[in-house]
Amino acid sequence: MGIEIERKFLLASDAWRSQVSRSQRLVQGYLVSAAAVTSGAARSSVRVRIGGEQAWLNIKSSNLGLARQEYEYEVPLADAEAMLARLCDGVVEKIRHYVAHANHEFEVDEFFGANDGLVVAELELDSIDEAYERPDWLGQEVSSLPRYYNLNLIAHPYSAWTAAEREGLD
Repeated sequence: MGIEIERKFLLASDAWRSQVSRSQRLVQGYLVSAAAVTSGAARSSVRVRIGGEQAWLNIKSSNLGLARQEYEYEVPLADAEAMLARLCDGVVEKIRHYVAHANHEFEVDEFFGANDGLVVAELELDSIDEAYERPDWLGQEVSSLPRYYNLNLIAHPYSAWTAAEREGLD
């Protein structure tokens, strides 16, 4: 069984851009709706993601928090394209930038489409209490706020957020 331990952050500045080692455009959709996950009708989210010429199916437990069960499998690109087109309620589009800092790698997601303007940094850790150094450009932690989960960005995109939601409040 795989476990993902991940923290999410807003960004305090664009200083991270000068430290990007590589970037990848990603398009993803969900085969289980946010409403099903939120209501408890589904015990997991199921995502299909395309990055370049590769595609993956990802299954995560629906519990909120830093640690969740996660499974990921490579799938044929044509299958992923068909699933996105025929089985998903919408897609999330982003460029993922990889930024190394003090023995960790931050993934900075810059969103497009209905989520244009949202930029979030993620950090995967080996344990919940693992220490990490915060770069100056890292802002408020938003790991506990469900609206920042990619699954929820389809039903409630950044373009529809209130000013308080955009500031990480409420």
